[in-house]
Amino acid sequence: MSIKEINLSTIGMQKGKQYETIVSTENSQNVKNAAPIGIICSGIDKVVCRIFKGGKTLDNILSQKKFIVNITHDPELFMLSTIGNLPEDYFEDDGSVKNVDAYFKCEVVSFKDAVKQSDPIKKKGEAIVIKSEVKELVIKNNTNALNRGFGYVVETLANLTRFDLVSNSQKKEYLDRFREANRVVRKIGYPEDIQAMNEIKKELMKKGFKP
Repeated sequence: MSIKEINLSTIGMQKGKQYETIVSTENSQNVKNAAPIGIICSGIDKVVCRIFKGGKTLDNILSQKKFIVNITHDPELFMLSTIGNLPEDYFEDDGSVKNVDAYFKCEVVSFKDAVKQSDPIKKKGEAIVIKSEVKELVIKNNTNALNRGFGYVVETLANLTRFDLVSNSQKKEYLDRFREANRVVRKIGYPEDIQAMNEIKKELMKKGFKP
């Protein structure tokens, strides 16, 4: 079902939050490609993404000035689009991915070179920020875009339940995992996710650790 009044909140996207999606693109020869890309909602009909150079997705977006954001919780689609490319028969004629819950078509508004201090690649110009407008939103099933924050909370809680049962070296590993999970959740998670991580941190501190 194509939505006439585009509002990304209808698929659970909130301004300023990042979501895990599969972006599909085409080159000038209409060869389709898909890759997992984090998308930031910047308005009810606007998104931003930052992509490193060297992949087909960025090349296609730079040349065609458009792309499709596919919303799914299917691990197979994320796996296939990460380790290679989706087979041709996984794509619809319009370039969207088959069997996703929703998708939206974007047109590029602007490109900008960008690199962060935390990036593994520090060379200037190795990443591009892409601002885009959503021109069409199609919802096939009621869904919310995937935010990684909740998954990190659940995994951290699972580690917490084992904390008193493991060796000191394993405790150190759990603390390292917590610190990384907390960093990511504070960056992309919802307030509820951040609060949950705060409570986990308090529990670790009660145990005498400095997470």
